[in-house]
Amino acid sequence: MSTIQLEGVAKSWGSTTALQAIDLSIPSGAFCVLLGPSGCGKSTTLRIIAGLEQASAGRVRIGGQDVTDLPPAERGIAMVFQNYALFPHLSVAENIGFGLSVRKVPKAEAARRLHDAAGLLGLSHLLDRKPGQLSGGQQQRVALGRALVAQAHVCLMDEPLSNLDAQLRQEMRAELRELQQRLGLTVVYVTHDQAEAMSMADQVVLLHQGRVEQCATPRALYAQPATTFAARFIGTPAMNLVQLQDGAIAGSSVRLPAPTGAAWLGLRPEAVALSGEARVPAQVVGLEYLGADVVLRCQVGSEQITVRAPGQQAVQAGQALPLAWPPQAMHFFDAAGQRLA
Repeated sequence: MSTIQLEGVAKSWGSTTALQAIDLSIPSGAFCVLLGPSGCGKSTTLRIIAGLEQASAGRVRIGGQDVTDLPPAERGIAMVFQNYALFPHLSVAENIGFGLSVRKVPKAEAARRLHDAAGLLGLSHLLDRKPGQLSGGQQQRVALGRALVAQAHVCLMDEPLSNLDAQLRQEMRAELRELQQRLGLTVVYVTHDQAEAMSMADQVVLLHQGRVEQCATPRALYAQPATTFAARFIGTPAMNLVQLQDGAIAGSSVRLPAPTGAAWLGLRPEAVALSGEARVPAQVVGLEYLGADVVLRCQVGSEQITVRAPGQQAVQAGQALPLAWPPQAMHFFDAAGQRLA
């Protein structure tokens, strides 16, 4: 078992609070992504799980064992960092096997683990090379190989793909996810990139100002954001958040079937159509052509609604047009930003 549980984990430095007593349960074999903007506490959370930071309060359990006071080496984890931290004077084989030699693993066992990891990662033909002779993607695989040979069931990753270009990052996302599923690893992965989170995770933990804003599957996080922050953070373009006044879109006569206490209407740009029933009069104030799509900024009353429409749609700035959306596309939030049923 390699479940991870955080119970009331908090972290502060003097008057600065990085984490606010978070509770989190990560199932064994899950790919959990800690997602959020810079300074939200995701790397601090990872470092507390790893034992690189000591929590100011709360307990950390891995596989049911309380590891709160254990050093990193005794937690049964492996780590992959943003900076691959490869030794430039050592070969690929020596870099991958470095931890095994430190732990004094018998030579035959170390050779077997090295062979298995190199085969899994497609590095068998590169074992004699130095890191300087490798591409960014190959260096990333070496860093991952060093984690795999430890044969830990929990792997912690701190933005391991951020140094790669966009295409290679996309390829490595797929490789990492496939490898994690094949080996049954419990992975905790830190990123600020929502595309990484949504494409790789079983469980997304969205952090904001040191607290868990929402913990859900990628599909649930997108379809039912719990707060206006979650609604804004997930999705490209972001969800529209339209201010309501007395059940109508602010500055307009467009009334909606809003629940009591609704202060904001949330609409995904792709859920808004340029035709259909219950039309809402709007005017295009700007557009961005993206090929397959065109992103329109439309004025309704004193609010703007972003619309993601097919790229072949012939629309110009200044044009008046009707907008429409189905009832199930509407999300309502109260003045505090909390989702309403």
